[in-house]
Amino acid sequence: MKVLNVIAFLCVSFFVNAKEYKNDTIPATIKIDRFDSQLAEVKEALKKNAGYNSKIAFFVDMQIKSGKYRFFVYDLIKNTIIDQGLVAHGSGSETKVKGDLKFSNEVNSRSTSLGRYTVGRSYKGMFGKAYKLAGLDATNSNAEKRAIVLHSYSAVPSEEQDYYISNSQGCPMISEDFFKKIEKIIDTSKSKILLNIYY
Repeated sequence: MKVLNVIAFLCVSFFVNAKEYKNDTIPATIKIDRFDSQLAEVKEALKKNAGYNSKIAFFVDMQIKSGKYRFFVYDLIKNTIIDQGLVAHGSGSETKVKGDLKFSNEVNSRSTSLGRYTVGRSYKGMFGKAYKLAGLDATNSNAEKRAIVLHSYSAVPSEEQDYYISNSQGCPMISEDFFKKIEKIIDTSKSKILLNIYY
């Protein structure tokens, strides 16, 4: 009888812990192992800098096709994705193989740069309201020189597509609807939010 009780306890514990770790909102397109690795790096960076937002972080998985959700808003307290949207990559990141991307930190490359960014202050530009991005890694250190910002564009759809979406000039470019959601999070944050673009 005691053995059965122990087995039952272990089974219940397993399912409860699994449910607490991730919920059903995790998209099928995400490779969990890769995401967990990126999440761990962001959490480690947060430990070293108290000036960053420790509750919310943004993740962009560039291995996911541009027509599918690959920009994720992550709740660091509840350990779950709370929103997701489409995001364009730079035209300079295209290769001869569609969906197989390359990346660059060079000025005028029009490529997406991988790495961690801080989301800075907003301003009014050619695409309306946008947020300045500062690169924290060697792979995106020229973000400010390249005028890489988080902005919206009317040509980016709000829903997933079966085809690739339009490209940017290197900026993470999202739909107007998704931008409105992100805008509320950024504007109400008392500290800078980390954006992690990985491949």
